[in-house]
Amino acid sequence: MIETTVDALLQKKLILYPTDTVWGIGGDATDSKVVQKVYHLKQREDHKALIVLVASKEMLESYVESIPKQADSFLESDRPTTVIYPKGVGLAQNLMGEDSSIGIRIPKHPFCQELIKQFGKPIISTSANVSGKPTPLSFESIDTEILDGVDYIVPLKEKNSNQPSRVVKIYSKGEIHILRP
Repeated sequence: MIETTVDALLQKKLILYPTDTVWGIGGDATDSKVVQKVYHLKQREDHKALIVLVASKEMLESYVESIPKQADSFLESDRPTTVIYPKGVGLAQNLMGEDSSIGIRIPKHPFCQELIKQFGKPIISTSANVSGKPTPLSFESIDTEILDGVDYIVPLKEKNSNQPSRVVKIYSKGEIHILRP
């Protein structure tokens, strides 16, 4: 299953996969065409940044200009937390905010961890819903428009937390704002 999912990612396909929070739409976070496909599927304006998942702090270091000390407690937290860093690097430009900021999470979900490690690059992670519609809290509540719009659905029907991640933004001067508690 991991190999098939990695294969889909390598072929620049969109995947639907379980994360440590909710089901996500994913793809190669370094490819702007893949990012555009996600925006199109979600019917989301492309100036609204998407988040990505990385496997470790070491991988994270390759995709942000720097990791502020203020991020450490969030990275070590057991609670799924997306940290928005001031400047992303090596990612698709249309994935990041207008100010080049990028939201990144290190999932604790075993499937996600192994998938990212084997793929070797960050993966887009955005909730499996059309923009403006409620986030689906189970696989069964994912809209058919999303199910039909992805190229590959990971055949895992396991439970996840059913809660989106906490989102915190760390500004270049170190200030922290909680955007989603």
